[in-house]
Amino acid sequence: QVQLVESGGGLVQPGGSLRLSCEASGSILSIGDMGWYRQVIGKQRELVATIPRGGSTNYADSVKGRFTIARDNARKRVYLEMNSLKPEDTAVYYCYAYIVPHGASWGQGTQVTVSS
Repeated sequence: QVQLVESGGGLVQPGGSLRLSCEASGSILSIGDMGWYRQVIGKQRELVATIPRGGSTNYADSVKGRFTIARDNARKRVYLEMNSLKPEDTAVYYCYAYIVPHGASWGQGTQVTVSS
């Protein structure tokens, strides 16, 4: 069994910042790629950012220059620093990790709302 637990979502005004965190726990041999996705009701889940265990990060064009992804392998955590938030960033944000031996794993989601 493995769990991914997100935290840090909430309500923020346009132009504001939030920091999301996600921690993996359970029976874990190793963790490969980690990342963040988001979903708006009625739309497909979309990639926000990914970070491999070693190597370069990847961002959706819509968040480049505003969001930063980072990970702490020792603590089995991944973070998403979100700056200059816009109303269109409003979504449920999901943590993702490829966890050995379980495979692709998802968190339960955390709501981010950008509104004045």
